[in-house]
Amino acid sequence: MKNNKSQEGNATVAVEKKTSKVPSMIYLGAGLSALAASACMMLRGRKSTALLVGQWAAPLLIMGLYNKIVKTEGHD
Repeated sequence: MKNNKSQEGNATVAVEKKTSKVPSMIYLGAGLSALAASACMMLRGRKSTALLVGQWAAPLLIMGLYNKIVKTEGHD
């Protein structure tokens, strides 16, 4: 009987090795900083730039969550 477990690609393994070295708090800090920077830009009247920077928060926080899960649960 075959093992139906999916195999990780080389690129995925390489990315996980690099990102696992970064503390999860860095991603949290970067996400919150993006939100704060966006709010400051919005208050200064730079609406388009504020919206662009504000959209960085979600991917940064998701990367931090993924990083935390991989460190806690493992990748396989």
